[in-house]
Amino acid sequence: MTESQRPSGEYPMYPSYGNGDAAYPPPPAHQAAQPISTSPGTTVWPGSGGAGHSGGDHYGGFGQGLPQPAPQPSGHGRRARRPVALLAAVAVAAAVVGGITATAVGQFAGTGSSGTDSGSVVSGTTVSQSSTGTVAGVAKAVSPTIVEIGATSTAGESTGSGVIITSGGEIITNNHVIAGASSIKVTLSTGRTYTAKVVGTDADKDLALIDLEGASGLKTATLGDSSGIKVGDQVVAIGSPEGLTGTVTSGIVSALNRDVTVAKDSEGGQEQGQQGGGSDWPFEFGGRQFNGDTGNSTTTYKAIQTDASLNPGNSGGALINMNGEIIGINSAMYSASSSGGSSSSGAGSVGLGFAIPVNTLKADLDTLRDGNSS
Repeated sequence: MTESQRPSGEYPMYPSYGNGDAAYPPPPAHQAAQPISTSPGTTVWPGSGGAGHSGGDHYGGFGQGLPQPAPQPSGHGRRARRPVALLAAVAVAAAVVGGITATAVGQFAGTGSSGTDSGSVVSGTTVSQSSTGTVAGVAKAVSPTIVEIGATSTAGESTGSGVIITSGGEIITNNHVIAGASSIKVTLSTGRTYTAKVVGTDADKDLALIDLEGASGLKTATLGDSSGIKVGDQVVAIGSPEGLTGTVTSGIVSALNRDVTVAKDSEGGQEQGQQGGGSDWPFEFGGRQFNGDTGNSTTTYKAIQTDASLNPGNSGGALINMNGEIIGINSAMYSASSSGGSSSSGAGSVGLGFAIPVNTLKADLDTLRDGNSS
């Protein structure tokens, strides 16, 4: 294709059809439109039309005879920049449209542009409640209600545990912990000590109720229901084995309704002797005697069996379910190594401990408060 050499403002020559002679269309009735200069290097022709002519060598079909755009400067610089500018404009437009679309979708879905689910509501719970049902949670809640009991008798000194059941200082323990004691000293989990007196005892059930002198505002334990416990239930034991106050152990209920035989009084020995002489912890199981001679006066009761570690000094302490409720009063342990009369200091837990069901205690509590002793 060749370029037209016509001067600016003239009309192109169109080929005639049929005779081969060149011909010009009739001149317009008005003055030819002049180009309008807008910016350096750009020329715009006024008016409108459809497809224009290119080079003046053929008809354009629509807008025939209208002024054509002025020829553009040669070279590739402007033609190269226009596509780049167009692409940049398209990219900016796409980014704007994309951002608007993402925002709209995020608002519809309840999420922000960062992808964080900030529009939804999440149910939560406080961290402290997560300790419910754990050994740590039970220990924290119940430990302040467990005390250490030191009893002095003619046989020596013995150590056991007890459970606070009233804010005024009523404490439940085993009868064999305080039997024959001339004085009783109780130490709280805070380290404060009180003198206690015996209110009532039931040697047949190996239970005793003592009362602290001058105590008030104490934290109390919650007595649960032992009828609902099952083999396999998780439990926690708290007491003062070997004088180690506030010791926590855990395990499961390994059996129910075990027949356990223990001494009724101190003639067969007390919980943990410190000065020797009749200090073995009495316990009889399956017709065999452990932790020393149980003496001639014994009693047998139905007990909860647990594999939570119990040692001398745990007697009178609490067996607790995972809701923090007292379900038993720890009373005895099985220790084969102590058969034949060896001292309790050489005995240790072998995973067979026994506790008096708390329902037995609740049924006997009024009798104990009345001061009856048996």
